[in-house]
Amino acid sequence: MATELDELLGFLSSPSPQVKKAAVDIVRGLTGSDEGLLPLAARADVALPALSRLIRDSPELSVPAAEALINLSQNPTLADKLVSLGAVPTAMDTLYKHSDQKVARPLIMLLANLTQVDSGSAALLQVGDDKMEGLYISKLVRSFCRSSSVESTAEDTFEHVASILVNISKVQAGRKVLLDPKRGLLKQVIRQFDSTNLLRKKGVSGTIRNCCFEADSQLQNLL
Repeated sequence: MATELDELLGFLSSPSPQVKKAAVDIVRGLTGSDEGLLPLAARADVALPALSRLIRDSPELSVPAAEALINLSQNPTLADKLVSLGAVPTAMDTLYKHSDQKVARPLIMLLANLTQVDSGSAALLQVGDDKMEGLYISKLVRSFCRSSSVESTAEDTFEHVASILVNISKVQAGRKVLLDPKRGLLKQVIRQFDSTNLLRKKGVSGTIRNCCFEADSQLQNLL
């Protein structure tokens, strides 16, 4: 017999936008407390795919879905499951499909959580795809650096890219991409060290520190 939670999660796949909106708002609210997170985590096999699909929907649905996934993905096990469901490419595709900053910010925060697990970092780095490897990171670095000019007058949509860079630079594949002289990504990132945004400054500092693991062979790229 279906429980109330099962029925609620079923509504996330309703053909009615109004029903989906009401359901995803409730689910987002549940993820704001341990009492709500625990039962949702127990039904992750249903909750995660449904919420992941909503990321591609209209902003009215994708934003609360992403915010719910941000809370759920703080659990490493659930983060791994989300990565296996393709949440990283889904988030990246949606991020650059919508120009709405209200959509972009939670998606970047979700990516920051997902890259705390090795599978998430590998997915964002596109490890194993020789033609595409590093493309997602290049896009994020470009957005991170370009958006810094408006950080003092508006909400800094891309500030959490700083956390993503710290996460991926903890793994060798990430440092390889950042230190690739043809891409010049680290040189772009270093310029953000003068930012007045503490999250950006802290992220750049952590990224540089992590990249120093490759200093013996890649020192010229740190300068």
